[in-house]
Amino acid sequence: MLEVRRSGDTVVATMRRAPVNAFDPALIDAFHAMLDGLEVAPPTVLHVRSGERAFCAGADIKMMREYFPLDDCAARMVAHVARMQTLFDRIERLPLVTVAEIAGPALGGGLELALAFDLRIAGYSAALGLPEARIGLVPGAGGTQRLTRLCGAGTAKRIVLGGDTVDGATAERLGLVQWAVPDAELTAFAAATVGQIAGLSGTALAAAKRCIAAPEAPIDTGLLIERLETQRLYENQDTRDRVHAFLNARGGGT
Repeated sequence: MLEVRRSGDTVVATMRRAPVNAFDPALIDAFHAMLDGLEVAPPTVLHVRSGERAFCAGADIKMMREYFPLDDCAARMVAHVARMQTLFDRIERLPLVTVAEIAGPALGGGLELALAFDLRIAGYSAALGLPEARIGLVPGAGGTQRLTRLCGAGTAKRIVLGGDTVDGATAERLGLVQWAVPDAELTAFAAATVGQIAGLSGTALAAAKRCIAAPEAPIDTGLLIERLETQRLYENQDTRDRVHAFLNARGGGT
């Protein structure tokens, strides 16, 4: 599910949850287990990539289908969103450089995962978006907060309110990723970038991260708002109708 390999001061984690690395509790647990190991022996850089056809396509449809008919659906989904928030916050706060190599779709929770990283490198054909409004929800795992802080309210509104999915080249122009490269060059470019970072001082990089983050206001308030809005939306009939239609349209797939 999460293949972790260490070489010197670099840790490469490859997501292998077929077919699209959908986020479920098991994948969250796998990430936490990896982070536990990093705390024991911190590397200089963490490089996360995908071994599947998507970087990460967001929430697990099978899990949503299981929860949706239940009376406590809203509570279960909010708990899942809170676990994702906790994981992404932990990634963001790591005292090392984090790099996301984005090939294929990074949608919903998948983009929210990428937004928690320091650096994002996308292939030209990558697809980045936060489409939750299409089924009556909000990006509840940090998407509204991190995207706005990263790219500004205008771009956040384009992606969230407009339901816009952008390719890698457009994402670079918007500031959503730092680099976009031809798909065939993505793996080599990401590896070279990670290798360059690994040769720098880990202590200095950790200090630099703290300095860069210092001007930002606490994210906790925004995350609380996301959870409260997610709770309210899962109890809203229009949202329930949209989610129901979405799940039916997907059939038995993930």
